[in-house]
Amino acid sequence: QVQLVESGGGLVQAGGSLRLSCAASGRTFSSYAMGWFRQAPGKEREFVAVISRSGGSIYYADSVKGRFTISRSNAKNTVYLQMNTLKPEDTAVYYCAAAPGVAAQVSDYSYWGQGTQVTVSS
Repeated sequence: QVQLVESGGGLVQAGGSLRLSCAASGRTFSSYAMGWFRQAPGKEREFVAVISRSGGSIYYADSVKGRFTISRSNAKNTVYLQMNTLKPEDTAVYYCAAAPGVAAQVSDYSYWGQGTQVTVSS
């Protein structure tokens, strides 16, 4: 069992930055690939980024490539999402999730956090 708690969301102007954190409970954090997803009102949850168990493999959605950076600290049981050059279309609830391996589909993830709201004003 893995429990995930996101933090760091908020309101920011377009062009600004935010850093999301996701703290995981338990001793098995390093056994999971960690992903970030987001869901805007009226839309399906979509993949943002994923990082492998060791951090050696990273993938991003095209919409955030070059602006967002995912990282993790297995010593701190935490995964991060640094978001730069934010746009109004980045507004969504952001979720972290854990999966047995690197994946981009919602259905591949076993554990989810409660989400944190990110709002980007124009």
